[in-house]
Amino acid sequence: MLEQLFGSKTRLKLLRLFLNNPTQPYYLRELARTLKTQLNSVRREVVNLEKIGIVKSVAMTEELVKTAKGKKKKEQGGAKKYFLADTEFILYPELKGLILKAQLLLERTFVSRIEKISSIKLFILSGIFVGIEERSTDLLIVGKVNKNQLARIIKDFERELNRDINYTVMTYPEFKYRQDITDKFLYDILENRKIVIVDKLNVVI
Repeated sequence: MLEQLFGSKTRLKLLRLFLNNPTQPYYLRELARTLKTQLNSVRREVVNLEKIGIVKSVAMTEELVKTAKGKKKKEQGGAKKYFLADTEFILYPELKGLILKAQLLLERTFVSRIEKISSIKLFILSGIFVGIEERSTDLLIVGKVNKNQLARIIKDFERELNRDINYTVMTYPEFKYRQDITDKFLYDILENRKIVIVDKLNVVI
């Protein structure tokens, strides 16, 4: 949908990445590697976005090094040109809102597809779906699920979002056992920020 609006799949991927990570600086080869896209396409679209004012080029200052998640020191230094979202761009709030709304539509389709292949007792979205990185899982399903179909659906969604999704599937007996022993992994999901899609067990805290 947004691909037609913005005219380029690479441009849309870049917009999603920059707008969802506004303080994260990236250099061109890193963008190509992250987005699994040809370097020339990335370079062309970044130049276009910089001309419009949506992204800006920056020098890697000591302050930016702190925000450069996962970058090795040898990647942080040197003469590389880095790019990040320009949050002062006049249409920045509207663009970010549009990207988020499109993502919500994708998520609804994603959830609907999973519900069709499952007999679910509990379905919770966590982690990246609620804006929290580094969570133990992004999606918890309790019930009977066709795991092969689920894996295909999640792979499709990962391609759309251009990021990995960690997911957990439990049978009801496994869930009940973990609940009874106050399993840390399970309660980390139940007690923190989440989106509850289905709760036939009445366990959500």
